[in-house]
Amino acid sequence: MAEVEPSLLLQGVREAVQAARDGGAAADRSLAALSALRALRDQLGEWEPELIAAARAAGASWAVLAPALGVASRQAAERRYLRLRPSATGETTGEARVDAERGRRAGDRAVADWARRNAAVLRRLAAEASAAPDLDPAGQESADRLGVALGEDDVTNLLPPLADVRVHLEPRHAALADRVGEISEHTNRLRQDAAGQRRGRSR
Repeated sequence: MAEVEPSLLLQGVREAVQAARDGGAAADRSLAALSALRALRDQLGEWEPELIAAARAAGASWAVLAPALGVASRQAAERRYLRLRPSATGETTGEARVDAERGRRAGDRAVADWARRNAAVLRRLAAEASAAPDLDPAGQESADRLGVALGEDDVTNLLPPLADVRVHLEPRHAALADRVGEISEHTNRLRQDAAGQRRGRSR
């Protein structure tokens, strides 16, 4: 929605309200003020999640944000943000956005737990894929990113570059590509299962 000029809209609404209180408000003036009020609400609704995201990016905790949002807890503050935030994945209601975000987090936790339990397997596979010979320039760049992730402490950082390198391993390293693909497919199932279980418990 294009941004409106709030001060002009608010002035018109105030004048219409005062006219109504004085008993002299024409119907068309009241209707125009109601339209302006709706536009103001829409504009404020767009600004609030942007400001929340900015505060979070600057280091504000949900507990600190809660009083500013007029809610009693950090959980309520985060829930309000999720309800207001535009959806990138097609959810049409605030509750659907809350459910989708919590499902995503449940999936992330399940994948992270599995990756840490299978760290040795993942590191061996990543080492093999990052050292695969005869890759084209794009494939070598992808393998190099995987090599960088291999040097990090958090094994979950291996998963995105592993998934990315898979396409570059084919057809010269088809067996290795298949093994990498099995990891990606398994983590996708873990995400889906965790999200489904969380939805089942919330009903």
